[in-house]
Amino acid sequence: MEISAQNVWLMLSSAMVLFMTPGLGLFYGGMTRAKAALNMIMMSFISAGIVGVVWVLWGYSMTTGDGILGLFGNPFAHFGLQDLVGTPDLIKAGFAATFAIITVALISGAIADRAKFGAWAVFVPIWVTVVYCPLAYMIWGGGLMSAGGALTDIFGQVIDFAGGAVVEVSSGTAAFVLALIVGKRHGFAKDPNHRPHNVPFIMIGAAILWFGWFGFNGGAATTAAQAGLIWINTLVTPAAAMLSWLVVEKVRHGHPTSLGAASGVVAGLVAITPSCANISPLAALCLGLVAGAACCVFVDLKYKFGFDDSLDVVGVHFGAGVIGTLSLGFIALPVDGVGGGLLYGGGPQQLIAQIVAVLVTILLSGLGTLVIGRAIHKTIGFRVTHEHEVTGVDLTQHAESAYEFGLTPHGHFRQQQAHLSSLIKRKPEPAPAGPASGSAKEDSFA
Repeated sequence: MEISAQNVWLMLSSAMVLFMTPGLGLFYGGMTRAKAALNMIMMSFISAGIVGVVWVLWGYSMTTGDGILGLFGNPFAHFGLQDLVGTPDLIKAGFAATFAIITVALISGAIADRAKFGAWAVFVPIWVTVVYCPLAYMIWGGGLMSAGGALTDIFGQVIDFAGGAVVEVSSGTAAFVLALIVGKRHGFAKDPNHRPHNVPFIMIGAAILWFGWFGFNGGAATTAAQAGLIWINTLVTPAAAMLSWLVVEKVRHGHPTSLGAASGVVAGLVAITPSCANISPLAALCLGLVAGAACCVFVDLKYKFGFDDSLDVVGVHFGAGVIGTLSLGFIALPVDGVGGGLLYGGGPQQLIAQIVAVLVTILLSGLGTLVIGRAIHKTIGFRVTHEHEVTGVDLTQHAESAYEFGLTPHGHFRQQQAHLSSLIKRKPEPAPAGPASGSAKEDSFA
């Protein structure tokens, strides 16, 4: 058997990127309340299952080959990947699938604790087909923003090596729109029980993401020199972002936190994604400092503007994705002494191309998510009932619990749900008169 080192590396990278999705589930699961942890993890797992099937049937076909108006590839060109059997192109198809999987899984963090699992399972294949595949084709597969594309001829060639626009900005935009459609959690910005229930899960999940991101960014490397640059940049940017996040957190809130450290790492990884092969390590370090500090501020905007981005998908992935994508207009290295960002004397052309890519991504992802999300919300409904949200989506959506609280034997879902429902509906007894009276406390399951 003959297999090149590059193909071996691509297969290994594909496995690393696939591993990122369960890592994301763990990261998100730790950030939710205890009664929604399994549901959050399941939203990542089901994304892998659904997108894996979609990718083999028509997803990969829509991201490559001859396109339709430069918008998406022919869905039937490689239907079932039958024509790729016996070729190494199957490795590339598998690598591309892992990107689509984690992109849609990222969105789920914005609707934690309150979304119907069935509605999410309907959303995933439609969004990947309508939003992700066209974006991947337009930027990577030969479409409007690829080399020779119509928008490229007008505005210049966008740089998006590993998915700043295709993955991060698109998922962050979709997260914002879907959070608005589904609405706020009950008690948003008021209930202290909305805090993360398991910080070690968050730290482990972030560590898995950082590990997998070396395959995410480095899988497409074509030379040892390029691979080395990508590796170092994927190390230093999240490292610097973590430090700047913690400094800002200390100044603003008085304490550097574990959640802040993990979030800073992710912000840095997001920021370096589009530029990992096109900026110097020193520029990558500076990019990390900017992204970590900025995203530490961005995540609090949801309280100011009143949208419930539960797990900070918008603040981190959209925020750092835009910063990383636009930064190339300033710090992109020249190629053979030609082009580059403004700081290298390359002129404004690269910045214009990056801005156009961000705007097209926001427009497509925003409108696509709005149509898909509203259609689902108006038909089968995207949000669970108030009773089910208070009871916990682990029980109401999956008949499971991440933790045994000792209320009833594990697995006796109907009895447990009945007990909790009675607590929810029970009217509080009138408080006794006098100075010794106290306020009745609501029963809680988390």
